[in-house]
Amino acid sequence: MQITNQAIGIQNNKLKRYKLIMDLYNLHKTEDIPDAVVLRKYIYPVYPISRTTLHTILTTPVNKQIAELEVVKNNQLRFAI
Repeated sequence: MQITNQAIGIQNNKLKRYKLIMDLYNLHKTEDIPDAVVLRKYIYPVYPISRTTLHTILTTPVNKQIAELEVVKNNQLRFAI
């Protein structure tokens, strides 16, 4: 099954946004600050997301999926030539 360039771009942008949110979370998260407080004070003003979405982002293996997406992009480029 061939994935369109548009679908690859959408997935790539989503994973980059997830990575930025994870970096912001890791910057402000300490063991005495709950996730809800980190979301409310630091993440929500920049990225208005829900707690459920934050949990989804934190459990997503972003680096692994970005690497897999790069493989798919490289394979499509090779077949297009």
